[in-house]
Parts: sequence; structure tokens; C-alpha cells
Amino acid sequence: MSYLDVFFVGYALFVALISFVHLLRIDYWWIRMWDFPHFQLMVLASVGLVVWGIFDYNTAWPQVSAPVLLLASLVYQGWLIYPYTNLHRVQVPRRKRRTPASDKNTIRLLIANVFMENTHCPQVTTLVGKQNPDVVLILEGNETWRQALTQLDPDYPFQELIPLENTYGMLFYSRFPMRNTRVQYRIQEGIPSLYTELQLPSGQWVHFYGVHPMPPSPTEHYRSTERDAELLLVGREARQKQGPVIVAGDLNDVAWSHTTRLFGRISGLLDPRIGRGLFSTFHAQYFFLRWPLDHVFVSHHFALNSIRRLPNCGSDHFPILVSITYAPDPARKDDIPQPEEEDIDEMHEKFSEVAKEQATKN
Repeated sequence: MSYLDVFFVGYALFVALISFVHLLRIDYWWIRMWDFPHFQLMVLASVGLVVWGIFDYNTAWPQVSAPVLLLASLVYQGWLIYPYTNLHRVQVPRRKRRTPASDKNTIRLLIANVFMENTHCPQVTTLVGKQNPDVVLILEGNETWRQALTQLDPDYPFQELIPLENTYGMLFYSRFPMRNTRVQYRIQEGIPSLYTELQLPSGQWVHFYGVHPMPPSPTEHYRSTERDAELLLVGREARQKQGPVIVAGDLNDVAWSHTTRLFGRISGLLDPRIGRGLFSTFHAQYFFLRWPLDHVFVSHHFALNSIRRLPNCGSDHFPILVSITYAPDPARKDDIPQPEEEDIDEMHEKFSEVAKEQATKN
């Protein structure tokens, strides 16, 4: 083989390896990190195919393995991304029409991972004032951010503020009355999750979960098991709730990953992104390294009015604004995702692994 042939075969092997390695059910960060860049891998496979077709186009064996591997990678990445395009059927239908009654059942939710060390606090308060959401979930909020956002107090009298200095603080502001609010450290110390019930102007109560689990990374945690277990705990609890449910936050996982899709089946919740777009929220500074990390999942009781990625306010995340309306339709119960037997087994396996780890530490 020529040097050019060797280059293309090596390039194709590399792209194929990092495209499919995430299929290994291994929780270490150096495997799970490849759950994220599938759109970027699709670009790498596409560019490789085009360049091979222009400069090499050698169909002898083993050189032909280069385009075969690149095409397989491209098709697989496209299959993963496809649900988050306009070509796919939406999971959460659009609200049919606006009426005074539907307005009283509407909730506008703004999620912003502000990046704890970010000093652009006034930009966030300005953004909240401009967008006028009913509920604001601030992630990575510490005491500095809590004090900076006191300007929100008059408009958002119902609050649950958990300022922490470990990048996992959570500041929750609501115009709607709250009840049964609790803060839980479900899996890891210092990593809170929020549960509350919100009363819409119509009088309808909505279960709300705010989450921000720790990601698998060399600087955070060596594996994804704890993150996965927390999401699955929330998902299992959400399925057991009667009435409408919202789960929102920075999941530190992408929409198309195995874990997030497993969460959808366990929880029975729906993703408003499906059939509409990626709405990638991270990383705000690097356009070539972006993926959807900040999520809103809703039960079948809701219809979507709008979903928008908002301008950055100095963070590494873009805020996201979702407007949904409580509009129950009995026919939509058939659309609720259902877990399979192996999903339940995997969930319990995650819980068992975390329990073993915690027992070892104690």
C-alpha cells in the first residue's frame, strides 16, 4: 500500500473505533466520553469519505476498508442524530391553539448553567427580565450568585436556594406556589437534586424535578455509574407519580446516549427536542464542540409551545427556554415509553454497583 492508502485506512479505523466504542457497556470516563461527539464524528466520517473519493479511490483490498468503515460510521452517526431533526416525528406535540384556559395551564421554564466562576451576573438577571419565565432553574449557583440574583426576589416569591461552592449549587425561583419541596442528595455527597410541586394558575399541580449529576471525566469522576444511577432513581420515581411531571437540568449527558434513552424508558417521559432539533447548549465558546447537555423532559400531559436556546451570558453553557402547556389527551397514553425487561435489570445493576461502592467507602 502507498502512504496515502495507509493514511486513509488508519484514519478510517480511528473514526470507526471512536464511533462505536461507546457501545461497550463500560462506565469508565474514557469510554463514556465518546457518547458525546457523535455529530462531530459524523462530520469527520463525511470529510474522510469526500477526501478519499478525490485523492485515493482505491477499491483494492484492504484499501477498500477505508470507505467501508467511514460509511458505516456515517450511517451509524446519522441514525443516532436523526431523531433530533425535523425529519423525525415529534414526541411532544405542539399546542393546537391558544385560549385563556390554556394560558392558565402554561409554564415557561428557563434553565441556565451559569458557570460558578462567571462574573456576568447582571446579564443573567437582564435575560430573565427579558424572557419573563415563570420558573428559573440556575445551576452552579454559589453564594455570590445567590446574592447577585436577589433582584429576582420580588418577581419570584417562591424559592428553594441551595448555594454551594462545588459547582453543584442549585437556585430555584418560581412565580407559582410550591409545596412538598425537598432537597435530596440521592447518590453523592454535595450533589443535590430538587423535588417540588408547582401550582399552575389554573390550580393544577405539577411534579417538578431539578437535577445536575456529576459527569464522568478525568477532573470530576472516574466513571458514569453514579450519574446514571441518579438519573434512573429520578426516572423511576417520576413514573410512579400521578399527574403531570417535569424533569429539568444539566444531565451531563447527551440526548442520544444510551443512558438518556434508558432514562426516557424508565421514566416514561418525553423529549421536546425529538423531531425539532439538537438545541445544543454546551460548549458555548467552541462551536465545533457542542452537544445537548441541558434537558427538559415532560410527561404525556404536556404540549409544547416553544423551545429556544438563548444567548450566552458568559457561561460555558447556553441557557434554554421551554414553554409547555398542560393539555392532557387520553389518546396520548399510548405514546408513553415503556421499559423492557433488560432495562429494569440494568437499572438495578447500576443501583447495586453504587451501593457496593458506598459500602466500600464506609
